[in-house]
Amino acid sequence: MARIAHLSDIHFGANDPRIVDAATAWLEARRPDLVVISGDFTQRARVDQFRQAAAWLGKLRAAGLKTLVIPGNHDVPLYDIVRRFLAPLRRYRRYISHDLCPFYEDDEVAILGINTARSLTIKDGRINHDQMDMIRDRFGRVARDKTRILVTHHPLFSMPIGRGNELSEAVGRHDDAVQAACEAGVHVALAGHFHRTYAEAADKMVAHSGGALVIQAGTATSTRLRNDEPQSFNWLHVRRNNEMDLQVIVWDGASFRRASHVEYVRDNEEWTAKEVIEPARVGAMTVPAGLTSAAN
Repeated sequence: MARIAHLSDIHFGANDPRIVDAATAWLEARRPDLVVISGDFTQRARVDQFRQAAAWLGKLRAAGLKTLVIPGNHDVPLYDIVRRFLAPLRRYRRYISHDLCPFYEDDEVAILGINTARSLTIKDGRINHDQMDMIRDRFGRVARDKTRILVTHHPLFSMPIGRGNELSEAVGRHDDAVQAACEAGVHVALAGHFHRTYAEAADKMVAHSGGALVIQAGTATSTRLRNDEPQSFNWLHVRRNNEMDLQVIVWDGASFRRASHVEYVRDNEEWTAKEVIEPARVGAMTVPAGLTSAAN
């Protein structure tokens, strides 16, 4: 079984140091096989913010934790126009990682991160055709029994993000990106960006999408909350490519604790969800427990 902690939207420069420390302590105590961080390390891509993010990553790595990281749109300068268009991710490469599309593989899982942050789109994301070819090529060389996990900052699919369940924008070149993930046999798609927890079967969101399980992480440590959903991250136990557990780990004002635990099983081309524990209510949010539950 692979144990993966999936965090997103750290936002150094607009975060709570207490929550950062609590998340760090939680990770050091549970010792996941891999910590996946799906972008937005900073609030405004400033040097001091990247230095804080780098120090935090360094602490995780010094504790012996393996990491796979990708940039988000907030890691591209917004107001520094020259840097935004001439060197949008230079600071990210310097302080966080030179590899914008990292790949991790062990005996159980293969995980590919894809950079969706762009200079022109401000907050939205895009995938280019070279990256789609990379998805096909990298996963095409992976043994069929391994779980193939794709990580992006911007989700591939439109999903409910507001109180009225209004839909978000999908990643740019959405149709081609979904086709590439489908052809690559992606089992799980991890993303962040919207500061909302969400899980759904891809083929219930878009027809002919290959049947991946789509899992969104909320913001792990940012103070920029949406719809009263508290800070959280995801704790995945991947037993097989058609069987895994998802626990949502939520900040309750004093510490991180498990707020929901759902087992997902794919049988006869369909994902089903089984609650291992009842979903908990934290603040104004009921943590989602089923495939079709968005956090409110």
